[in-house]
Amino acid sequence: MEIGEDGQRQSKEKFLRTFSDFMTKIAEYEELMTIGSILLGEFRQALGFIGRPPIDKTSTLVKGIIKAHGTKRLLSYVEAGSLNSHDTIQNASKLHTCHPGLQEHICKAKSILNELKCLVDNDALMLQSIMEEDEDVNPIIGNEEVSWSDPSKPKTVDYVALMAIIYGMVKQDYTMQDRIVSSLTLKSSPGELETYCQMWSLRPFIDDDIMQKAWSLIP
Repeated sequence: MEIGEDGQRQSKEKFLRTFSDFMTKIAEYEELMTIGSILLGEFRQALGFIGRPPIDKTSTLVKGIIKAHGTKRLLSYVEAGSLNSHDTIQNASKLHTCHPGLQEHICKAKSILNELKCLVDNDALMLQSIMEEDEDVNPIIGNEEVSWSDPSKPKTVDYVALMAIIYGMVKQDYTMQDRIVSSLTLKSSPGELETYCQMWSLRPFIDDDIMQKAWSLIP
């Protein structure tokens, strides 16, 4: 039995509402990613400050400077390992703030990911129900590319396919960030932290073209 035009229109409107809810959650996820990037950058900066090597007191140049300008303050600074106590305390505090902040960020991102999955699964079940009633529906879900014969009039299946693809990208993005946060320690090297920051910013699993297409479908 084929679905009437009214039924098709109503089902499409329902899918569009779900798609809008899905993209709202994507926007929340994007905001979290920005906050997480800031926290990771601050963690890197603070750890870099605390872990920087002290002044080499055996250097001929350094010895000359200390001898010529050996004020009490300079001598204390050198003896303290070239670290200012105030800056050290400030950066240590930043480390203890950023790391829990990143862990909380991952928990929030996981929660959003679960909500996205529910929306995708619900739409997939609804589409399956429609397919059983209308043999003319022929969806292609799981492809890497999504195309429309008429981009201005996407079909019901287009929304479902796009949601599934975006969810897959976001899941990989989340997994990468979870691994980054899990690997952070006070012994993380500057090189490691630089790589983590670059990967977080580049987001290699997110296809910008697909995301732009998705946003263009929001009325």
